[in-house]
Amino acid sequence: MSDGQYLRPERLEDAVSALREGRWTLLAGGTDHYPARVTAQRPEDILDITGLAGLRGIADAGDHFRIGALTRWSDIAEGDLPPCFDGLRRAAREVGGAQIQNRATIAGNLCNASPAADGVPPLLTLDASVELASADGVRVLPLGGFILGNRKTARRPDELVTAILVPKPAEAARASFLKLGARKYLVISITMVAGLLEVKEGRVAAARIAVGACSAVAQRLPVLEVALVGQPADAGLASMVTTEHLAALAPIDDIRADAGYRLEAALVLVKRCLAELGATA
Repeated sequence: MSDGQYLRPERLEDAVSALREGRWTLLAGGTDHYPARVTAQRPEDILDITGLAGLRGIADAGDHFRIGALTRWSDIAEGDLPPCFDGLRRAAREVGGAQIQNRATIAGNLCNASPAADGVPPLLTLDASVELASADGVRVLPLGGFILGNRKTARRPDELVTAILVPKPAEAARASFLKLGARKYLVISITMVAGLLEVKEGRVAAARIAVGACSAVAQRLPVLEVALVGQPADAGLASMVTTEHLAALAPIDDIRADAGYRLEAALVLVKRCLAELGATA
């Protein structure tokens, strides 16, 4: 470990107090922190929040679900959750291997703010918000306003994420998540798609579709979402998707794929996602 202070508080009050008094590198699961420092370490003060009580687990809070910041991906994959979480549950099984899923936290995935973060697209389709605590109080930001760019978030140095808040759907919900990589497991996404449909009397009452790894930040597809409302909730939804619906995306060329391939793959995955959601009984 690099030189610097190391603090492991057991109370949230102590953690936010420390953040107010100095600049710390927050550490939860550490699955991104340590690999990034294998070849080059720098002195840093580490605030290890792993021991904070009450920040792990998923609770029904009435009109919404509360996912503690330290909830592990294996907690989500194995949790007894309603169908609206099916997309997030699938994504949880794609975050590295079993060892990573047992250690990595949902808040760490968001705060790391990678364009290829598996948790972001399904959380966008869940209309998730991020709860942040500081010595001055608590504030809540929509996930779309929390992640600002590649490795950039709206979290202030004196704040830590305490929970992710997910409102309950107004109607019966169906959700899914599809990911394309160079292999099935232990891979960074080339592109990924999450979808959620609220269905009433056999028709789409609301739709949320998000694409990740095709922009600096995962993007919702609002034009497509509006077009889906009122349509029969069946496999025919896939035929509605056109390249124009992906106009919000800005894919890049890198070692995993070029921009053109990413865009084509995103189109295919969006269609597959809607075909699956439409066919769900």
